[in-house]
Amino acid sequence: MIIVIDGINQHKFKDVLDDMFKLRARVFGDRLGWEVNIEDGRERDHFDDLHPAHVVSIDDEGDVVGCMRLLQTKGPHMLSDVFHSILDGEPPIRSAQVWEATRFCVDTKKLGRGRGENSVSYVTSEVMIGSFEYAKAAGVLDSIAVIDPVMNRVLQRSGNAPYDYLGSAKPMGKVVAMAALMDCSDERISGIREYANIAHDVFLTDEQAIDQYARNKTPADTGVANYDHQPLSQMEKYFVEQMNSATTKAETESVLNLIEAVSDRFTPEQKTALLRTPRAFAHEA
Repeated sequence: MIIVIDGINQHKFKDVLDDMFKLRARVFGDRLGWEVNIEDGRERDHFDDLHPAHVVSIDDEGDVVGCMRLLQTKGPHMLSDVFHSILDGEPPIRSAQVWEATRFCVDTKKLGRGRGENSVSYVTSEVMIGSFEYAKAAGVLDSIAVIDPVMNRVLQRSGNAPYDYLGSAKPMGKVVAMAALMDCSDERISGIREYANIAHDVFLTDEQAIDQYARNKTPADTGVANYDHQPLSQMEKYFVEQMNSATTKAETESVLNLIEAVSDRFTPEQKTALLRTPRAFAHEA
């Protein structure tokens, strides 16, 4: 099942994010041999400090088994700042309605083969469904992803083929990188769901995710049960609802001004997260 961790709720899921960074280190550093920054067994970069949305798959045992990072393209992102040579001199896309999808990975050691639940194929599709449905609900029209030819074939086989590519494929270290465009459409989501035979709602609520993550873990394994988030939960939900209902830049600015007005109720980290959540970017002009 999927939990989306973004600037609004990240304070509730510090241990889930920690496990996600460990999974990324095992996949990108150990298995794929990418030249990524790994410290204390965790892979993360400065883009993770920009309050992206992390789409995380948690299995029935409460383990993180898959993830993807979504980042709006109006600011810094990997295609513009790291993989810009792919674009052959063309400027990168910068739009509130185009998000970049990066750092997709699944736990191939824990997940099995085949197409059933708890398989690499199933979790891959689940993460894709969660990413596209979350982005579409936020008003995003397209997703751009830097992928390699292997991932390109996976997408083509799973009802999720890119509809176009930007620039040209380029060698990047030990891999060949290419920039793929995918629309956040009902047709694409339906295609992935049909391929994976997933008809149910893939999302967990925050409360369900906390319970599922902590289900088979002792207090020494996780601090989730000790997070003191209840006093702010209703206010956070209110701001999320207001951000999602805003249809103009003026309405969005009104919500941001309200957050500023009650800033004494938030820690500096929570205030910054609320002001920079990807949901807000979806309504910018």
